[in-house]
Amino acid sequence: MKIVILSRNSHLYSTRRLLEEIQAAGHEAKIIDHSLCDIIIEQEGPSIIYKGEKVVGVDAIIPRIGASVTFYGTAVVRQFELMGTFSAVESQAIVRSRDKLRSLQILSKAGLGMPKTAFTNFSKGGEKTLIEHVGGAPLIVKLLEGTQGLGVVLAETKKAGQSVIEAFHGLKARIIVQEFIKEAKGADIRAFIVNGKVVGAMKRQGAEGEFRSNLHRGGKATIIKLSRAEKQAALNAAKVLGLDIAGVDMLQSSRGPLILEVNSSPGLEGIEKATGINIAGEIVKFIEESVNNKSPKRKIKE
Repeated sequence: MKIVILSRNSHLYSTRRLLEEIQAAGHEAKIIDHSLCDIIIEQEGPSIIYKGEKVVGVDAIIPRIGASVTFYGTAVVRQFELMGTFSAVESQAIVRSRDKLRSLQILSKAGLGMPKTAFTNFSKGGEKTLIEHVGGAPLIVKLLEGTQGLGVVLAETKKAGQSVIEAFHGLKARIIVQEFIKEAKGADIRAFIVNGKVVGAMKRQGAEGEFRSNLHRGGKATIIKLSRAEKQAALNAAKVLGLDIAGVDMLQSSRGPLILEVNSSPGLEGIEKATGINIAGEIVKFIEESVNNKSPKRKIKE
């Protein structure tokens, strides 16, 4: 089997681990920088040119699409899908999950627990109303385009919240406002989903004085055994967004697990080192089962 990893950096931990496990399973592995692919659309059918050569004979792809290149990256994934190649993560599911507002709307419709969230247009004087919608201060203000904890602000008072919201709106930056879950104590849980199963979970604790638990912000990760409610919430979140591979971030609260975000290209380093589980190998097994069992081709859905 020929499996392509779509990644802009062959030295990243996740890319290297996937490459190792594909080769260890006896398959041909190749890394392709999706940002350097040319998409050819013509009557003869869809094709991809990479570094001057037509890409052919690919059985499956593993998209590792960064947030900064979501539009082009998902276009490349979609092109592979249209060429009959199996994608470990569907192109439209990546688009769906990357839109924070849209994904929260979908999760809300499915009845999943989440911090109360408010969003509004750039209306003058709407800052007070937004804060009231989520129960007052303290509150969290998030850039819709932020990643790895960047663009996330804790406003401890209503006045601070108004100032932050006014500043973002003044820059015409799209934000959401969320209630602050005090009992989470600066920690969250990431559940790693592969093919409808939780294959690993870790608890991430923010550094001292830091409310964000992201490992990129200095957080520490430890293995955790999920409760039945946490496990089901993570599985349901991945399912409603159409993701076969996902990192589901949750907060532990007095009213049960609350979904923060569902990541379609979750990093492997933190989860593998915290749990000792071969997550990359689980992804390769999923691809083997999907391709060898000749599962019906997924339909591209909006």
